[in-house]
Amino acid sequence: MSSLAPARSAESEAAAGSPRPRGSTRKSGRSRRNAAAMLLTGPFVLLLLGTVLVPIGYTVWLSLFTERLSGLGFDGPRQVFVDVGNYQTVLSDPAFLEGVGNVALYAALHIPVMLGGALVLALLLDSAVVRMAKVWSLAVFLPYAVPGVIAGLIWAYLYSPDVGPISSMLPFDPLGSNGVLTSIVNMATWQWLGYNMIIFYTALQTVPRELLEAARADGAGPLRTALSIKVPMIRPTAFVALVFTLIGSLQLFTEPMVLRNFTGSVTSSWTPSLYVYESAFVSNDYGRAAAASVLLAVASALLSAFVMRLSTRRSR
Repeated sequence: MSSLAPARSAESEAAAGSPRPRGSTRKSGRSRRNAAAMLLTGPFVLLLLGTVLVPIGYTVWLSLFTERLSGLGFDGPRQVFVDVGNYQTVLSDPAFLEGVGNVALYAALHIPVMLGGALVLALLLDSAVVRMAKVWSLAVFLPYAVPGVIAGLIWAYLYSPDVGPISSMLPFDPLGSNGVLTSIVNMATWQWLGYNMIIFYTALQTVPRELLEAARADGAGPLRTALSIKVPMIRPTAFVALVFTLIGSLQLFTEPMVLRNFTGSVTSSWTPSLYVYESAFVSNDYGRAAAASVLLAVASALLSAFVMRLSTRRSR
């Protein structure tokens, strides 16, 4: 009987199996977490590759080539590698530089007017002065729901001297060379004012009410409370809205594209986006269009990074 006991204990130990080391358990848990992370981030990575990185890479590759006729031209055009030749052509083109100047003037007028007006309206809605705040916010937000092309056509007919009433009420021609920039600024501001007002108004709702009550207890009026407490508290939101508005200004396309059919003051290269459209779909110069697109994207990225860096410094 004594000789059978050790044999049974050995069999039971073999059946139970030897315990796993801790290192292997940690490795298996880590591999499971990595697999779960890859599974969850896989759709985002595929979407990022398919919609952002691949189109950008193809645009950069396309900007390095141009089409030229070979021999006597009987074989048709063929792609020729020109390195940075398309970029040099775009940067030395007076039409592109004029479009950049038009967009700079547009941004200098549009951004302060639109963001300033949206902030003022949001502060009024957040205060107790305005009654039926939801109705007014919906009324101001409605122009954003109108498609850009439809809004452009509406304003184009309003500006038209033969049909619309606005031309006779203004001291300048809204479709003339001296007034078309102001008209485009007005069209864009009308459409985007309510959108940014909702953003600012939502951010104002997050301001602690205890802080506002303390300011009133200290004798601060509505104007002092708005300038000293509310506006500084929503500064990060204002910088984000500034970045989006700046990118949208650089990509200005719909309003001048619609007005081209109503006035000769807006040329086919009045903005960089129109320059890209004319190069690609009118002149069939895809290399030049791709180069202009890359330059526009780089300018948008650099200006956005500058604004975000400025926002970080102000927050610190």
